[in-house]
Amino acid sequence: MLDIPIEIKSAQHQHNKSQPISWQPPTFWLILIAQYFFLCTIMSSSDHSMISYEKQGLIHAPTGSHKVKYTGDNWDYHVDIAHKPIDLSLVLPHYRARNQPIEHRISMFVGNESYPMKLKVCRNYYHAKFEMEVRASTSDITIWLPSDFKGVIHYPKSTTFSAGFVNRIMGNVRLNDLDAKHAYDEDEVIVSTRGHVTFRMWDVQTSTPENPQKETFKRLFCCTRKAPETASHDWDFLLED
Repeated sequence: MLDIPIEIKSAQHQHNKSQPISWQPPTFWLILIAQYFFLCTIMSSSDHSMISYEKQGLIHAPTGSHKVKYTGDNWDYHVDIAHKPIDLSLVLPHYRARNQPIEHRISMFVGNESYPMKLKVCRNYYHAKFEMEVRASTSDITIWLPSDFKGVIHYPKSTTFSAGFVNRIMGNVRLNDLDAKHAYDEDEVIVSTRGHVTFRMWDVQTSTPENPQKETFKRLFCCTRKAPETASHDWDFLLED
């Protein structure tokens, strides 16, 4: 009885020798793994593109505050949105970029079709000169300019000026000066639309938009010097506020 297991083992050993096991690669699983890594690569690339798109969307958001910096492009800030209202506070830099040419003014372009536009140009340091072009088809546009603005403004016929603008800015502005040259030491604003345009004042001392009641009170009681009378100006803002 002790010899039987030995004989069986020997027989099994001979059987294994006569039929060696040949390993074949699992082709199906290899293909599945390759497809998995391929999909992971595509998803990673898609996620990266989506993140870049979202970042770009945040930069060109039609609302909120945005710090404008020198970029070296044609426009340091550019947004052109056709079917959304725009409400932006454009904060000018308090320093000159290292590679920014001396004659370069911070340049901004804002465009739209027919939706309302509100633009505040915020500046705490006068040496940050700027040029801004605002173009639309029929949009109503309201622009707050810094109280230390000094330069040229080109605007359409349907334009009004707030009390704060007249009190603090009007004396330093040349209106629709066709002979004006692009001077890097002056500010410049160009507005084109068939809608209504309103210019208001952004106070550089308080870093806030003008107080309409306060500025109107000053205007009514002649607390500021008289603004130049122009036939094309609409002074009904005294009643609006």
